[in-house]
Amino acid sequence: MGKWRYGVILDAGSSGTRVHIYRWLNSDTARKSAGEAQLHKLPDIETDKKWTKKIHPGISTFGDHPHDVGPEHLDKLLSHALKYVPLDEVPNTPLFLLATAGMRILPPVQRKSVLKEVCEFARKTTKFQLPDCDLHVQVIPGETEGLYGWIAANYLLGGFDDPEGHQHGKGHHTYGFLDMGGASAQIAFAPNATEAEKHANDLTLLRLRSIDGEPLEYKVFVTTWLGFGVNQARERYVKALLASSPGAKEYPDPCLPAGATLTVSDDGRVMEDKKASSYPLIGTGIFSECLHQTYPLLEKEKECLDSPCLINGQHTPAIDFDVNHFVGVSEYYHTTHEIFEMAHKDDGGYDFETYQKAVNDFCGKRWKDIEDAIDDKKWGKKVDEETALEVCFKSSWLINVLHEGIGVPRVGIEDLDSAHNVTKAKVGHGKKKDFLNPFQAVNKINEVELSWTLGKMILYASSEVPAPSTEALAVGFGSNEPGIPADFQYPGGAYNPYIGSDDWHNGLFSENPRRIPGFLIFVLIVFVIGYTMCGHERRKAARHKIARMFGAGSRHTSLRRRRGFAGKLFGLRSTPSYDRILEEGEASNDFELASYSDASDNDHSDSSDGSRIGRTSGWATPQIKAGMAEPATPAAYLESGRDVMAQGVGLGLEPPGGFSNPIERGGLMARTDSRERIAGGRFSRASSPRRKSPMSKLDE
Repeated sequence: MGKWRYGVILDAGSSGTRVHIYRWLNSDTARKSAGEAQLHKLPDIETDKKWTKKIHPGISTFGDHPHDVGPEHLDKLLSHALKYVPLDEVPNTPLFLLATAGMRILPPVQRKSVLKEVCEFARKTTKFQLPDCDLHVQVIPGETEGLYGWIAANYLLGGFDDPEGHQHGKGHHTYGFLDMGGASAQIAFAPNATEAEKHANDLTLLRLRSIDGEPLEYKVFVTTWLGFGVNQARERYVKALLASSPGAKEYPDPCLPAGATLTVSDDGRVMEDKKASSYPLIGTGIFSECLHQTYPLLEKEKECLDSPCLINGQHTPAIDFDVNHFVGVSEYYHTTHEIFEMAHKDDGGYDFETYQKAVNDFCGKRWKDIEDAIDDKKWGKKVDEETALEVCFKSSWLINVLHEGIGVPRVGIEDLDSAHNVTKAKVGHGKKKDFLNPFQAVNKINEVELSWTLGKMILYASSEVPAPSTEALAVGFGSNEPGIPADFQYPGGAYNPYIGSDDWHNGLFSENPRRIPGFLIFVLIVFVIGYTMCGHERRKAARHKIARMFGAGSRHTSLRRRRGFAGKLFGLRSTPSYDRILEEGEASNDFELASYSDASDNDHSDSSDGSRIGRTSGWATPQIKAGMAEPATPAAYLESGRDVMAQGVGLGLEPPGGFSNPIERGGLMARTDSRERIAGGRFSRASSPRRKSPMSKLDE
């Protein structure tokens, strides 16, 4: 096992799949190099921008043709991962594909087929660790996605490793997490002590483990709001707009800039072409009216069966914003920063008054003026017409969710208690950053992307730390109950080093497969020299001794075993003493080289079953494919033997007296043939009917 441990996660979202690669020190190395303070921290996870890659569309689009998900989708992502994970660590690297919103809405039969193809393709084309497909390749619920995000946020902000430096008051030192995508939104936070006791049954028990093996336990509330992502909220908004004026020729839309037009279908989706069932939306650019019309989408009027509730009648413990400070990712960040970045200050975070003013000014502009600004790259290269058309609705939806739904105080307008503005948190490895407000939208912390995939890998790396005793409870999460509850979810199991049948090959030839021919030639030279120098009598005595050791007289041997090692090398079928040894015993088995076949060699090639991804290395080791030699044939061994013997003669290793002329050499062969004929059939030949062994081994 090397110094570093690696992990690969494929985030399979609705619009595309992104591969993330992480690494951390193995437990033994981390403990040896850690100081006293570091021993009490979680494993240090590293990543790099170039280690990520995203492709479109998502794997949910392969529901009707799942067999294509491997070669047309996963191939690119796995190839990318194999470029950065070291070759010798690939078999020790866990691979996860965790799908979210897009796969959740796929029919169960199609979802199962796609996931099955994903696992089979990864197993067939790579050697990444995939011990349990159900655990490593799955669709995760929104609650799990939110919990992983909460872990990642607190890890990057320092809430786990430095509780004293992140005290928010009332013994609280963690941060809340908000995520919003196209289809759903999540919230995760640790309630204050009073709410945690009151709603204990609604909390998730999370258990991590620091480098020294000590457990870290947290009780977190997590919930997801399906249908409350920006895209599905927009579709619900358009449906309500069409229903308000049935039969109208056009529909004024305050959530579009003035003068902008869109064509939509009756299900609320934007259409590129006008059709019989299409409806034109005409932008008015009145943002205050947009806020008013998007408020009902929160569905706060739904009955709350378990008080308190926030959105859609879903129960949520009361949030104490004196101690609960939230970070928001995904749409929370993009909608507040892509166009309105100037509405935020690095030291002050989200300011509601400044942000709402910036949105109101933008949405009140004429669409023609906005188009000209886009052409001039006023808001950067990422802002196009589609972004500009959507941002007014997205901003109004975000504001309503944050302040009317979740209840985040409006910084800049509402009078806040001093406790809301005094929190100063250390971020990452000692770097300071102020989180003074109840909410702040972020994308990266210390140049590391805040992604739920990081939280998953933190949990996995933590589970690899050895427990201090056999009584220690496992790392993972489940219901807030003592011990290991029935629904407890393990992060992926303990680290198990890969042990393959071809370890001998990896050890000798993994760095340079061209060493194989040279190694075989060296063995041949050593064998020939030793065989020649030991003398005729010693060779004869050794053959008899070996025959007695392995039981002379056995005739039920395979063709491969009867031929023996010397026969394979030099083809000396006509030597009587050689045939007698093989008929009376199986001494040749002791001298035979280990088999070298195409099957074992393929485990180390760059391609397998038509894929360009190698089972071991893929892009990381093109030299293996180019340099691997095919197994030598007996004829090849024969030629090698002759060359070696010729070299031996030049070195003075010929028999006493040498071979003075061709006649003597011919006489030697004649005497050998005569001895075999005199034996009267005692010695079995390759064509003899006395050879009863089947040919199955050779056929194989």
